[in-house]
Amino acid sequence: MVTLSRIYTRTGDHGTTRLVDNSVAAKTDVRVEAYGLVDAANAAIGLALALDRGSDPEVGTVLDKPVREALGIIQNELFDVGADLANPLVANPQWEPLRTVQSSVDRLEHWCDEFGDALPTLRSFILPGGNPVGAQLHVCRTAVRTAERAAWRAVETYGTQTSEDPKVTPGGVNELAITYLNRLSDLMFILSRAANRASDGASDEVLWVPGGERNAEAPKRHH
Repeated sequence: MVTLSRIYTRTGDHGTTRLVDNSVAAKTDVRVEAYGLVDAANAAIGLALALDRGSDPEVGTVLDKPVREALGIIQNELFDVGADLANPLVANPQWEPLRTVQSSVDRLEHWCDEFGDALPTLRSFILPGGNPVGAQLHVCRTAVRTAERAAWRAVETYGTQTSEDPKVTPGGVNELAITYLNRLSDLMFILSRAANRASDGASDEVLWVPGGERNAEAPKRHH
């Protein structure tokens, strides 16, 4: 149970923050950037779900119930991923750390297959857009990729090794947390396609037309 009795703490007024292990890090630190961008990706998913619900209860949602449930699980797991990235790998930690686990990655891969199998084969890349929910899920896809790249920058700085003495060598980054982000971005692409496909099989997707093939005609929608 987490108790948040006061939101402002005055502890971050001088450009520093504390990681999960209570060590001090600059707010510009690559590790802090990585888990901050995970938070931004989570917020983007929250907006996709809000757009799907809409403001009119008489209007049906775009996303199927299993997709909405999956996104709810993912939002919780992204908090776990953020906590993981914010907690350097050290030997014999005082408390059991919250880490990304392989079963969560496996579940993302299962969802990629489950939600992607019904989609038609792509013959070109897709322009980000479509209906509001599908377009926002494209934003989610790029947000997750941005977080993944930041996490790899943290690996370049801190590595992926467990520190025996954090006072001498900072602990590394759990690579499985980055694997989770990689698979999640793939899933966001699949879900954007699913959101842009209506129940009658029509699609709001617009395919990319390479420069040498473009002409004055409007882009053709994908069916």
